[in-house]
Amino acid sequence: MRFTIITVGKIKEKYLRDAIAEYSKRLSKYCKLEIIEVADEKTPDRASETVEQMIREKEGERISRYIREDAYVIALAINGQMLSSEALATKIEQLGVSGTSHIILVIGGSIGLSDQILSRADFHLSFSKMTFPHQLMRVILLEQIYRSYRIINGEPYHK
Repeated sequence: MRFTIITVGKIKEKYLRDAIAEYSKRLSKYCKLEIIEVADEKTPDRASETVEQMIREKEGERISRYIREDAYVIALAINGQMLSSEALATKIEQLGVSGTSHIILVIGGSIGLSDQILSRADFHLSFSKMTFPHQLMRVILLEQIYRSYRIINGEPYHK
């Protein structure tokens, strides 16, 4: 299985880069992983909905350049479906069994994803009704993919 994580913005904090590197290394045992960073747009304080929409569209255009037609796309969205770790593992396993070889996961910028990306997505996944920094979300997502593979393979992993 191949995973591509497309994310808006760069990781500046060393501790987050270290965590991403650690989970990427752990995942290399189970799958191929690629992380693509696209540039984020500066969002002014108290931006109007129109300005935010324009920003999401610009970021969405950058994201869409990396979305392949044959890939299964999962958009991280606060209004998406919440899954337990076991249910996410089952979803990944079922996608593989059904012939999906490439999963693209998309993490938007600080104001979310464009309608274009959300409509292209095959599945909307939510980790919580809470909002998390998109930089931290990358670590959380990688950890959950790693946990999924441990579950799929019947390997121990702390709860």
